[in-house]
Amino acid sequence: MFMPATREEMARLGWDELDVILVTGDSYIDSPFIGIAVIGKVLAGAGYRVGVIAQPDTQSDKDIRRLGEPKLFWGVSGGSIDSMIANYTSLKKKRRSDDYTPGGTNNRRPDRAVIVYTNLIKRYFKSARPIVLGGIEASLRRVAHYDYWSDRVRGSVLLDAKADYLLYGMAEGPVLRLAQVLKTGGDTRGMRGLCYIAGESGGARELEGYLDLPSYETVAGDKSALVEMFHAFYQNQDPLTARGLCQRHGNRILVHNPPAPYETQAELDAVYALAFERAQHPYYERQGKVAALETIRFAIPTHRGCYGECSFCAIAVHEGRTVRWRSAQSILAEARLLTEHPDFKGYIVDLGGPTANMYGFECGKKLERGACRERRCLYPDVCPSLRPDHSRQLELLRAVRRIPGVKKVFVASGIRYDLLLSDQKHGIAYLEEVADQHTSGQMKVAPEHTEASVLRAMGKPGPASLLRFKKLFDGMTRESGKEQFLTYYFIAGHPGCTAKDMQALRRFARDRLKISPRQVQVFVPAPSTYSGLMYYTGLDPFTNKPLFVEKELRGKQRQKDILVGR
Repeated sequence: MFMPATREEMARLGWDELDVILVTGDSYIDSPFIGIAVIGKVLAGAGYRVGVIAQPDTQSDKDIRRLGEPKLFWGVSGGSIDSMIANYTSLKKKRRSDDYTPGGTNNRRPDRAVIVYTNLIKRYFKSARPIVLGGIEASLRRVAHYDYWSDRVRGSVLLDAKADYLLYGMAEGPVLRLAQVLKTGGDTRGMRGLCYIAGESGGARELEGYLDLPSYETVAGDKSALVEMFHAFYQNQDPLTARGLCQRHGNRILVHNPPAPYETQAELDAVYALAFERAQHPYYERQGKVAALETIRFAIPTHRGCYGECSFCAIAVHEGRTVRWRSAQSILAEARLLTEHPDFKGYIVDLGGPTANMYGFECGKKLERGACRERRCLYPDVCPSLRPDHSRQLELLRAVRRIPGVKKVFVASGIRYDLLLSDQKHGIAYLEEVADQHTSGQMKVAPEHTEASVLRAMGKPGPASLLRFKKLFDGMTRESGKEQFLTYYFIAGHPGCTAKDMQALRRFARDRLKISPRQVQVFVPAPSTYSGLMYYTGLDPFTNKPLFVEKELRGKQRQKDILVGR
């Protein structure tokens, strides 16, 4: 069942008031891949009455007043993508299309959506209930951060929006705890996974033992201080080891409580056992179809988190550095449910996660002691403590294939080839299985670059493992007699990358990979990433040595043009 988006739907349910209203920058797509749908269904499953307002008109009250005022709180999200990344290209051109907007035209999501939506609520509800920010836009902007689109350091979005709370990360547990406290009364200040604002004289008790980050004013004017701040922020994101953080913004203090514990497998299974329509809400469907639905309607998420920690990627900060996976029973149950969908044609378009082949194994030391502060799991090499084991994934793929009604199961998520090759017992068998049974013409890999200095800044492996993987895949493809190939993703303009590096990459692609690259994106400095930090400061944050950064838009485009042969 959809959560109500209109008064008429509320009336049919016998509701004259909602406990929670969720406001989002996406259309309302009821899918386990859409954060606002997951949070809403989790709350509804706990007995709360939840409604959704998607992409409200920001120039009037016609949408924001549609469901009245919630009894407990407003939940505000920019959507599945940071609104500035959704609205602008890496060359700062306005995007014409939006896969999460009915009809596909990018004309419904405002810039800095969580700020705009919070102000919209405050404009029309003077005695507003608490406003809680969530989703990736809020999560990545929860402390002071470099913002590419204004080319400056901005303060916490919680202060900019003047909201009451911010829940960061994958917040199913924290949102239930917050709802309970707001319903029954109590102190929200000690809740894990939550940020709030304390006044000059109001923070002494709750900040005891918290780590003081350099103030917003300090990091806005001192790039070295910003590097120091980001290291401290990044190293305090593991639930087992993190300290609480605080950061002064003028006469206010941002209080960043330690992260909430990661979901247990049983908790994760329970989330995905909730009933999702896998469709756009009819109220919004009448306005046009959403392209995003076609890639997720018959896909199954198997795990969360990523220990790859690529410098340009925000997954580690938002989802966590520890991979958590669903049980095989949970995934098989979802696959069987898909076969009952009237539009299902027998094809599961993806069985994966942020990286497909991270399902089913983690570092035992990390699970006991938390993520290492001084090294990454996959860079510069795969850590011996990780002990990759693809056997669970093999068993899962075979089991899903055997379900009556399933014709084909594809692994469309990217594969970490260095991780696969380090599994000497099951890695090759996994590749053979995926290449033979689970590839839809192309397999995605993301080397991003091939030059050592650029890869060092990115935190990515060298080309030797890529070439070995390619040789294996090509051989398996020839033996099977199938027409399929590798699709390579590359980045132009990353900090540390010069035009000369792109020329070297082009030669490598031509001579060693035998391709003319097409999947090339110009680097986007996303907030709360190490690469974004490099872009702004011009420093390698791990050595404090100067780093070349291409900041001219024409120079960035030129780097891409070199690779694609224009």
